[in-house]
Amino acid sequence: MAIEIKVPSPGESINEVQLASWLVEDGTFVDKDQDIAEIDSDKATLSISASASGIITLIAKAGDTIEVGAIIASIAPAEGKASGTVSPKPTAEKPKAKVAEQNIQTKPEQPVSSSADIAVKHDLQLSPLARKLMETEGISESELLELIKHYRFGKKDVAFFSQHAANKPAEGKNVHDKASDSADWQGGRNADRKKISMLRRKLAERLVSVKNETAMLTTFNEVNMTPIMEIRKQYKELFKEKHGVGLGFMSFFTKAVTEALKCYPQVNAQIDGDELVQFNYADISIAVSGPKGLVVPVIRNAETLSLAQIESAVKELAIKARDNKLSLEEMSGGTFTITNGGVFGSMLSTPILNPPQSGILGMHNIVERPIAVNGRVEVHPMMYVALSYDHRIIDGRESVGFLVKVKEMLENPSRMLFGSKDPVEALLEL
Repeated sequence: MAIEIKVPSPGESINEVQLASWLVEDGTFVDKDQDIAEIDSDKATLSISASASGIITLIAKAGDTIEVGAIIASIAPAEGKASGTVSPKPTAEKPKAKVAEQNIQTKPEQPVSSSADIAVKHDLQLSPLARKLMETEGISESELLELIKHYRFGKKDVAFFSQHAANKPAEGKNVHDKASDSADWQGGRNADRKKISMLRRKLAERLVSVKNETAMLTTFNEVNMTPIMEIRKQYKELFKEKHGVGLGFMSFFTKAVTEALKCYPQVNAQIDGDELVQFNYADISIAVSGPKGLVVPVIRNAETLSLAQIESAVKELAIKARDNKLSLEEMSGGTFTITNGGVFGSMLSTPILNPPQSGILGMHNIVERPIAVNGRVEVHPMMYVALSYDHRIIDGRESVGFLVKVKEMLENPSRMLFGSKDPVEALLEL
């Protein structure tokens, strides 16, 4: 008897989803708990796994909008691989890899690059499913490249390349930079039309509602990043060796924000109907650019975390965002948001609020500029910072004071260790 695969409920108040993509082909054999499809809700991208092993029959199409609980596929239970079906075999080419290794042994030994170095050098484009299969089978990126390097290409391979050569990115251009791909700009009059994802539609609705329903204003300041950069330069190697993560700017900004929120709790508040909710903790949302758009995972109780713990949390959430593995729980809540447009080269911007939060801090790129220091002109790495806030509950005094406090924390990092106090004042108990 065929087993029906239904759309699970991604969360409360969500009645329909969009079938983003199928991860398997119609009529193939699937294993129990294997990911077979990805769905987009208005909050996140989730995967659907097979509830049994067998031959799968696809009912819905990628791109369809489907109600929660609807049937999208069925599985006919079967044991082993059915004859005549197609199934991914990531280890099928391993014998060829052994032949290649025999040929390599006759050559002088060369230093072997790490998997990470090879990935950066060759910019391998691997899907989340491919990465999962590689982890399961214990296959590294270097082994894939070694196989390709020594694989004997035949007539069918050349024909396949010729057939798909039109999709090959131009030499010297980033495969992700569609705007720079001259193949799309040949003087024609064609246009591509595709359905907007539910995640993007929901994001658009929220952004419009922020403009219409809040009294959003933005205040600006600048930060001398010299102290932070000197700390990173002096301790980054030791920090990475001890904690296993790099020492970035986000941990310093997160820590500075949590200290400033203690001094200005109004910035850490939200309007709920006719009530004002003021939080006694800091759940910091970090805006991350994912494959399907901007997502905002949350670091819980950031006020209790060390710099190393914050960096570990940011790294973990960023990897999950890249692989579309963030859960609804990891993106829900949050009392304040930090967004970093500087990684894309932004010099100055007015970040938009992340409802129902009342404040968001925007980071920007670091540029060396001449500034006045003790009556002298010096060149320092400077960053513009922006705080957008809801003027309905946050007055100008709180917003400006909050941003000045963040600036003070970043320009005097030792203050973060003493609860916003100067170290000498803390020592003297002033």
